[in-house]
Amino acid sequence: VRVMTNIYMTHSPEQTEAVGRELSEHLHAEGRTRAVIALRGDLGVGKTAFTRGFAAARGIRGVKSPTYTVVNEYRGADEVIYHFDMYRIADEDDLYSIGFDEYLAAEAVCIIEWSENIEDCLPRDRVTVTIERTSTEDDGVRRITVETKEEDS
Repeated sequence: VRVMTNIYMTHSPEQTEAVGRELSEHLHAEGRTRAVIALRGDLGVGKTAFTRGFAAARGIRGVKSPTYTVVNEYRGADEVIYHFDMYRIADEDDLYSIGFDEYLAAEAVCIIEWSENIEDCLPRDRVTVTIERTSTEDDGVRRITVETKEEDS
């Protein structure tokens, strides 16, 4: 397994969206129609902004946090994005009661906020995106680490 890591510093929600857009364009250029993107980070750090940028690169608008619905489905011209919020998922039973394994098997991109809550249920070949504040005061600066795992050929 080969791991590739990219680190970005952003200073606004718009710049965070731009990093999401860049990842989306990269996966699209590789021809990947299926992907799992595991988002990690504290409350209010920019996970939904990242997702909004990712979806915008595919012509999808109207991304909102799926906090109370667990999953939102967005349809583009020829693709689907499932946007999950695992904040309230307590255990594997909760996860599988929403049909999570079926979402993972679908020809779609699954973007998972609070993915650290379901770490053991995620595929190995996921893209992990960690968004962190860089100081104790919320000055808008974020460190975004994008880690892609690829199987050696």
